[in-house]
Amino acid sequence: MSEDTKAFDTYDRQIGALKGLPDVIEVKPSTVRVSIPLLGLSQTFIVQTVRQREVGDHVFLETVSRDGAIRIVLPPQVADAIARQRDALSAKSRSKAAKTLAQERKARGELPAFLKRKKSE
Repeated sequence: MSEDTKAFDTYDRQIGALKGLPDVIEVKPSTVRVSIPLLGLSQTFIVQTVRQREVGDHVFLETVSRDGAIRIVLPPQVADAIARQRDALSAKSRSKAAKTLAQERKARGELPAFLKRKKSE
């Protein structure tokens, strides 16, 4: 492997290929530091999403810890899978909360809204 190919990894090539294209929009990178106080450890994440029209969202992730730094690019297919899973978890969470609320109302003897009838005046 030559020095030139070592100098530019997949991360560099991908971000470089997207920069300046007319059909690309991006957000500023966000830095998140996650600390574990009891162990005295911390890890820093830098996340940036770049959207290319007709292709999708590329997520650029850099992580730094005491073990070193890692840079990866999540392609649009992976970003879409993460978004779908997050949406599915949100739907399941709402459903579970609604079922719990319905059980609590049933235990109190309240009728469900679809069984309540308006009294005619």
